[in-house]
Amino acid sequence: MKKLRKIFYSNVALLLLLALLLAGCTGSKNEESKQSSNHDTAAPSDENRNGTEDSTKIGKDESEESVTKASNEHSSKETAADESNETSSKEVKNDEEGKEGNVLAAYSSEKIEYARVWLQLGPNQEIDELNVRHISAGEPINPNDDTSASYPEDVIQLAGSRLVDGSVTYHGNGDGTIHVYNVPLRWDSADDLDQGVMRDVTENIINNTKKVYVDTGDNEKIKRLIDIMVIHRLTTADTALFHAYSINQ
Repeated sequence: MKKLRKIFYSNVALLLLLALLLAGCTGSKNEESKQSSNHDTAAPSDENRNGTEDSTKIGKDESEESVTKASNEHSSKETAADESNETSSKEVKNDEEGKEGNVLAAYSSEKIEYARVWLQLGPNQEIDELNVRHISAGEPINPNDDTSASYPEDVIQLAGSRLVDGSVTYHGNGDGTIHVYNVPLRWDSADDLDQGVMRDVTENIINNTKKVYVDTGDNEKIKRLIDIMVIHRLTTADTALFHAYSINQ
């Protein structure tokens, strides 16, 4: 009897142990199933969140791209308008300059130069005649004195019809500038001068020429001077006679 009871208790203990093992396995499976379910549930949420973020980013990028494109188009239109206005202004300016240039189109560049020089440097602008005299290099600065130094280059002498109008004697450099010689229109008599004084005076004139840039001036005033211009080409004898005539005025 005792042996049977011992066997019974042993079997009961085995059954309880087996039941506990089965319960543990079932709980573990349920936990794994629960965790798997939670993971599967969380995964779509992450995907949805990422999808929402990507959608928001794409929308923001497209919006910024649209704004940038609109801004560039506006800037391009403004630039085109500015260039169009600038072109129109240049065309108007060129037309105006063309009209002004036509005033002098019928005159030679030499006559225009003479008039510009007088307009800028002439002592008297209210003249009734502008005389132009060409003097060659080697001609004496004072044709009335044998001791006078000579011009080292060709020069132009501009003068009015009267002594009070003054004169301008210069050499054109061909680059918009001239060398101005401070030569008087009328020389005082050399009889009262010591020997060699005139040489020193005329050499001093050569050594102290002044370089001047000639302005374009007013075309209408230049035209008026050209219209009253008289051009002379003097020999040495003619130059002496001219100065002798000036002395007697």
